[in-house]
Amino acid sequence: MARPTRGRLARYGFAEGEGRARAAVLLGPDGLGLWRTVEQEPVDERAGGLLSALSRAADPDLALRQLHRLVEAERRTADKSAVLEALSADPGLCRRLVAVLGASSALGDHLVANPNQWTVLATEPDGLAPPADGRLDLATAARLTAVAGPIPVLRQAYRLALLRIAAADLTGGRGLEQTMAALSGLADATLAAAYAIAVDELPEGTRRPRLAVVAMGKCGGEELNYVSDVDVIFVGAEDDDLAAATLVATRLIHICGLVAWPVDAALRPEGNRGPLVRTLASHLAYYRRWARTWEFQALLKARPAAGDLGLAREWIEALAPLVWTAAERPEAVEDVRAMRRKIIDNIPPKELEREIKRGPGGLRDIEFAVQLLQLVHGRGDESLRAPGTIPALRALVAGGYVGRADGEALLLGYRFLRGVEHRLQLQGLRRTHTVPTEPAALRWLAAALGYAATPGRSAVEEFRAEWVTHATEVRRLHAKLLYRPLLESVARVPAEGLRLTPEAARHRLEILGFADPAGALRHLQALTGGVSRTAAIQRTLLPVLLSEFADAPEPDRGLLNYRQVSDKLGSTPWYLRLLRDSGPVARRLARVLSSSRYAADLLAREPEALRLLAEDTELTPRTRAVLCEGFAAAAARHADPVEAIRAVRALRRRELVRIACADVLSRAGALAPTPSRPDSDGRAVLGLADVTAVGTALSDVADASLAAALRAARAAQPAPAGLRFAVIGMGRLGGYESNYLSDADVLFVYDPPSGVDEGKASAAAHAIAEELRRLLSAPAPDPPLGVDADLRPEGRQGPLVRSLAAYAQYYARWSKVWEAQALLRARFVCGDADLGAEFETMVDPVRYPADGLTREQVVEIRRIKARVETERLPRGADPATHTKLGRGGLADVEWAVQLLQLRHAGRVPELRGTRTLDALDAARDAGLVEADDAVEMAAGWTLAAQVRNALMLVRGRAGDQLPRHGVELAGAVRLLGRDDPGEFLDEYLRTGRRSRAAMQRVLDAPA
Repeated sequence: MARPTRGRLARYGFAEGEGRARAAVLLGPDGLGLWRTVEQEPVDERAGGLLSALSRAADPDLALRQLHRLVEAERRTADKSAVLEALSADPGLCRRLVAVLGASSALGDHLVANPNQWTVLATEPDGLAPPADGRLDLATAARLTAVAGPIPVLRQAYRLALLRIAAADLTGGRGLEQTMAALSGLADATLAAAYAIAVDELPEGTRRPRLAVVAMGKCGGEELNYVSDVDVIFVGAEDDDLAAATLVATRLIHICGLVAWPVDAALRPEGNRGPLVRTLASHLAYYRRWARTWEFQALLKARPAAGDLGLAREWIEALAPLVWTAAERPEAVEDVRAMRRKIIDNIPPKELEREIKRGPGGLRDIEFAVQLLQLVHGRGDESLRAPGTIPALRALVAGGYVGRADGEALLLGYRFLRGVEHRLQLQGLRRTHTVPTEPAALRWLAAALGYAATPGRSAVEEFRAEWVTHATEVRRLHAKLLYRPLLESVARVPAEGLRLTPEAARHRLEILGFADPAGALRHLQALTGGVSRTAAIQRTLLPVLLSEFADAPEPDRGLLNYRQVSDKLGSTPWYLRLLRDSGPVARRLARVLSSSRYAADLLAREPEALRLLAEDTELTPRTRAVLCEGFAAAAARHADPVEAIRAVRALRRRELVRIACADVLSRAGALAPTPSRPDSDGRAVLGLADVTAVGTALSDVADASLAAALRAARAAQPAPAGLRFAVIGMGRLGGYESNYLSDADVLFVYDPPSGVDEGKASAAAHAIAEELRRLLSAPAPDPPLGVDADLRPEGRQGPLVRSLAAYAQYYARWSKVWEAQALLRARFVCGDADLGAEFETMVDPVRYPADGLTREQVVEIRRIKARVETERLPRGADPATHTKLGRGGLADVEWAVQLLQLRHAGRVPELRGTRTLDALDAARDAGLVEADDAVEMAAGWTLAAQVRNALMLVRGRAGDQLPRHGVELAGAVRLLGRDDPGEFLDEYLRTGRRSRAAMQRVLDAPA
């Protein structure tokens, strides 16, 4: 019994799938006549050779189908197929044609539609392969096409030249650089031919203009790929040329679109909004006054292409002095940063990892780094002024700006990525830079690139492994390229190696935004000097970290903070290993250190806390119950109250690091923690947008600290048995609205046991309260937690601690309306929970009066509010941007809400809460405030609280004033996820005005 035909054909790489013609049918007697279906073998030796050639194609099935279609097209016009005879007689033609048919369905379709054009791939009479240098053969195109006219002939000539280039590329006849040069040469020839046609079409009597077509982008760099827009700039000689030159340029664009590819003139001055053609003088005027850094970066690739080549060279030479001083412009660094952000932001997230051009580790990484180095160093080194990426990179290596090994790695990565891009585009002659995900498409791509299966690994796995290797290396070297040469040139490079001077190194750091490049260079030398393993890992990490520092308003501070942390932890075995191996830890650390003095100071005291950056779950604030339990356990391990509270403060410091780092990173793009699913308390990863969550987390940490300190104080200060003692939170602590540097506003209340002398109980309670304050405020490297009891009855003149009965007596007889207002925030924090509940019950009638406020009390509140505005606002402060006491800020909204609570909470229980925004929502729902006013006040309060927290994170110290300019404003705006400080300031002022107006309406409402 005969073995299955399919099994024998499988040796040649053919596959069958649903919807495909079987290989045996296409090859058999009714097809190409190359296969004996009974004997299951080629009909003769020549057929066997053709089958072997088909098996070597990127897609043997595609090559077979296209060859069968081509033969069928020939048979429709002739008795027999000339192509089969030619393939047998001409091994070179066989190799070239089969390679094209198996790699490009688009070119195969073209040959099927034009079945006589395969002859251009035939071996020349001298035995050489046909030329594939991009020249147009219009005579051959005219002979091989039945369509007349210059444009159809040019289209056919373009396709024939492209066919020859692809064949040479696929069979190894031309390398990558030769292929890119040939494609660029073909573009030049096509532009020149289209230019000639357009000029010939000018109306009779029109003077021929002097018009230069300057190639830009990949075409200008002579690194064009198979399918791409061709970027150009049109230059006219004189004003009198402009009208005719514009006609020619417009027609040229149209012709090239019909023949080959779109011509893109958007790189011209003013882009698509500007005139299509400008004179040389007009270009000079624009670039001198208006051009941005990226436009000069684009000019690096300018090259004469068509039209008046002398005028093009004159244009390039005239602009050269501007190009090679662009890096010295004050805005150069920010322009470079903006371009880098734009490249990343324009990639759809689902394509990010598959993008070989713009994605991380892609072609743009190499091109962008090379071009920036050209702009910086090409001013004094003319050897760097090459338009192509590969020649420029070689010049950088030869000049010592890039190490030899690094340069070779980048060249290999560039060649690999461009090779992948060429194969992807050649398949369907479509513009694409994305590696496919479909298994069949991946198998085709791997085969087209020459990968074969190895033991234990498929061809696709081999391709993926090399892709990952190159992408990782390119990504690493992209980050390294601007920084490593600085270190090598100053400290370790031999005389025959890199030739950078210390001044050049400092200038590079200056271009990246470092205010003190010499100091930054000293830090880098200290971190990377020597041959130790630590120095080697630092040399790997720093390029990535420096790119983060360079994005911050103060790069120098970020680098200094990093050095301080490294000096403390550099000898520990886990530190650098964590930064190197644990995902985003290194970049997260750089972001935190360069963005927040507050977090940096905490990490300097607690460097081991940077482990928190490794896991998103570690950046989730702990619940109050967990904090209280952990702090109490830490304190219980020490009999000495000082040691106990030192352990508590260390835990508090770690929790502050956790919250601050989560806050800083929440707007950091890819570095931001992924929000976790909220737990039973509604907790998730923090963000500055959720300022109430930040306030709650900080208040919980304060609660736990006070609870542990109270236990330690009670252990240190003997008290009568049965003495009950509680701490009541007031102010921002009571409202769960603490900020990073808030004191803990509290009241101390006790209840003496029956039969114990009141004086003795009072003295014991006073000793406990004093001990608690002493322990938490004692000098230590940890941030102190100030305990402020000034909101107690009679303020500082009154006793620090009162009994529950004394509080009740005071509030019943002597309390004023402002004290009732302060009690709106009162809540139990720690100590005896029953006593805390009794205190809250006792003050409820005071803060929630059943009959509301009298007219006199409302007037008193308004008077005090006005007095606060005039007396407590610091001298010289800007009331429009003061987050606490300014217009529409925290105090404005809180006074309005508290007035509503005092007036209505007695009859509206929903208003009885200590949180500002919750009470505002309840007032809105109860119809006590207009919905629009509630929205405006909530927006004003939220934005002011966000800005206040951001300023504290940036400054590392308390401060309520939002500056109108400077690095602190830029830092706060960056933390808040905004880009433009001016726009943000306008938004803050606008929000504050609206919040202020809404507050005024609430305060002025009739009593």
